[in-house]
Amino acid sequence: MSEYFIYYASFNIVGAIIFGIMLTHDRRGIDKQEKQLKYDQALIAFLLYFVSDAIWAGVDSGVFPANSFTILATDLSNYILMTAITYTWMQYVMAVEQVPIRNNKKHQWILTVPFILSIIALIITYLVAPGLLIDENMKTTKMFDAFLVIVPYIYIIAVIVRSVKEAKKEDNPSEKKRHLYIGFFPLMVVAGGLAQMILMPALPVFCFASTILMLIFYIQSIESQISTDPLTKLNNRGQLVRYASQESNLWMDGHSTYVMMMDINDFKKINDTYGHAEGDKALVILSDTLTTVAKSYCFPIFLGRYGGDEFVLIVHPTAKTELEDMIRNIRSEIRKKCEKENKPYILSVGIGYDELQKNEQDAFAKSMKRADDKMYEDKERVKQSENADADH
Repeated sequence: MSEYFIYYASFNIVGAIIFGIMLTHDRRGIDKQEKQLKYDQALIAFLLYFVSDAIWAGVDSGVFPANSFTILATDLSNYILMTAITYTWMQYVMAVEQVPIRNNKKHQWILTVPFILSIIALIITYLVAPGLLIDENMKTTKMFDAFLVIVPYIYIIAVIVRSVKEAKKEDNPSEKKRHLYIGFFPLMVVAGGLAQMILMPALPVFCFASTILMLIFYIQSIESQISTDPLTKLNNRGQLVRYASQESNLWMDGHSTYVMMMDINDFKKINDTYGHAEGDKALVILSDTLTTVAKSYCFPIFLGRYGGDEFVLIVHPTAKTELEDMIRNIRSEIRKKCEKENKPYILSVGIGYDELQKNEQDAFAKSMKRADDKMYEDKERVKQSENADADH
């Protein structure tokens, strides 16, 4: 039994160490946004659960004294921390989704009511009829297992409902996936706990599932911070440099390669007239349009925000006509999106593109410079056309 304890507890301790490393990395970082702090609270809940579960294994194996009190205490500790995991994740999701009432004290109190009532019910049941929770072999019963999952699932359902609701509002496919991923994440974690209870109680399946899933989530989060522009969700300038430095990304058999530069005409006027918050919304309209249009073509396209209101695309069509068709669709979709959102302005963009020359030294940088020059020429043509329309 001591071997079982060492085996079971070792995995929990390793999980606690991994979560401790993630937590330390976050605490030493400069990102102190609300959602990051809420995420760290979930890490703490996981870490404490692993420690509690290791102690539970000691009691269950007989390494530590096993009696009705120690069994209930360790199981109750696991229950409280399991609920804390789902509760803190719910708080994290609310911070990510910017739920308006998330910091309202009354609302927070209401959210804790199921947890508090279940603890009270558990303690009363233990005092009045302990046999309902612990059998003659000092093992927890099905009723205790029901206590263990019912409140966490209340929080999980609340998270899923919120995330699905937000996903339905999204036109951007990547944002839709993000909402659904963080919403269904705790369900995947708790499924690991259920698998352990029902199928393999002697194995720390919950620890395995939690550690693997949280590591995947954490790595994706770090990669997103490194490579993604936080406002537009497109690739950032650093990712552009990394992408363009790989020859295999620039040259594809059967495809031409074009570098396209784009920015919003009279963007400063939008900021000056409607404020910088509206300017940010204009950038999001353009980035969402680029994402939507790109998905309607089967050839590879790199989308990135170069800086300010400038965007860069690396496009690999099989024919130049496909590129020209894509540009027309971009202009058309921007107008439709502005009209759909009842914006007091209609965005127009300047677009310049240049075909990448394979045998040219510093080919990408030079092609990008030529595309940038052509973009400014296009901006002048667009402005003259708009002025001509205004005169008529």
